[in-house]
Amino acid sequence: MSADYLTVPALARSLGIDQDKVLTWIHRGELAALNVAENPHGRPRWRIPSEAWEEFQVARSNQASIPAPRQQRRRRRMRGESVIEFYR
Repeated sequence: MSADYLTVPALARSLGIDQDKVLTWIHRGELAALNVAENPHGRPRWRIPSEAWEEFQVARSNQASIPAPRQQRRRRRMRGESVIEFYR
């Protein structure tokens, strides 16, 4: 294996995540990978090109990590109700 390719276990270990997460990215098409298995109908052996990993990181870094705060709705005052009387 060349240094230009990453394996799924090596990438998962370096990120500190489960291998299934990396496989999910591959199956969704978010992360490009090559199947280097000898039997095309057997278990896949994925290799991730370093360029594909860099593109994936750039695409992920452009997303907002913290959602924007929601604006609270303003309550409308009823006409003629400037003072609320609690006791009568």
